[in-house]
Amino acid sequence: MERYFDEELGRLKDDMRHMGDLVAEAVYRSVEALKGQDKPMAKKVIDDDKSIDEAELAIDEECLDLLALRQPVAGDLRFISMAMKIATDLERMADLAVDIAQRVVELGDQPLVKPLVDIPRLTMLAQTMTREAIGSFIASDMDLATKVILMDNEADRLRDRIQKDLIEDYMLKDPATIRGAVPLLLVARHLERICDHATNIAEDTIYRVKAKVVKHHPEKLNNNNGNK
Repeated sequence: MERYFDEELGRLKDDMRHMGDLVAEAVYRSVEALKGQDKPMAKKVIDDDKSIDEAELAIDEECLDLLALRQPVAGDLRFISMAMKIATDLERMADLAVDIAQRVVELGDQPLVKPLVDIPRLTMLAQTMTREAIGSFIASDMDLATKVILMDNEADRLRDRIQKDLIEDYMLKDPATIRGAVPLLLVARHLERICDHATNIAEDTIYRVKAKVVKHHPEKLNNNNGNK
């Protein structure tokens, strides 16, 4: 019985990692579509969101089956319970990638008001945080979870810089740029929210492993004793 449970838990971890990869890829392709003003690619991101929704439902079903049939306790119970919450975080991240793709469709053939510099940087950060947050949860890696949480400050900084540049250097100086600048403001906000969800996953990892609440309390990260 224990061997079967370990195998089922292993499949759940694989499915969570796969869902995380799908989300990270959706984020990447949505911004690639923006960079190239590629509406077919943007529409494919929107259409492919169904597979991520299905992945969330599959993980939920796996978790419910494990809870009902295996009656896990202690650490395994906490892992399975939190896996359902994290699948929801991942699904919301995918929805934000869809929102970015929809901004591409809305822009149509209208030229971008400025070269994209910080948005691709924020995209890479969002991808990294997504994959490493899931990795930290699956491996119970406190150090990696802490690293993800600390990355969120950089995500906020990039979002703020994008907003400042668009508003001060474009929208206020030339109102004609507002129509093209607003979608980029929204893209920056969507990417930063993706990073927030990744941070939530990392915070959940620390809570699961150490029963330590670090949400809104970053100073507690200094007391992290590493992996356990």
